[in-house]
Amino acid sequence: MRPVHWIPILVILAAIVVLLALKWVGSMSPGAASEYLRQGAKLIDVRTVEEFRARHLPRAINIPLADLKQQISHHVPHKEHVVLLHCLSGGRSGLGRRVLKRMGYTRVFNLGSYRRAERAVREAEQ
Repeated sequence: MRPVHWIPILVILAAIVVLLALKWVGSMSPGAASEYLRQGAKLIDVRTVEEFRARHLPRAINIPLADLKQQISHHVPHKEHVVLLHCLSGGRSGLGRRVLKRMGYTRVFNLGSYRRAERAVREAEQ
């Protein structure tokens, strides 16, 4: 097999590795997140408006990933405030974390999936 045939496969594998890394960089456990929530952290759901309307957590603020840059300062004006991002699987919230870090937010974490965020909120309410 010629090396040229391997290039698309290598590109796809590299893209998968990058997406997985983005998903888990800056992530935290639901237990740690629940402690932050008890202390007043903001829980931001970066899913679409439609996804949020269909089902969302009671403490979550919906700011779709596409609008995060423009809307975050309205909901979290202080860049030192703890921000916990989540989405359906953790990929979009990982991208959102990078956006906020570039904007100067210092305490922003990727909580990951809806299920993990749900567990953190439930623990915070106990």
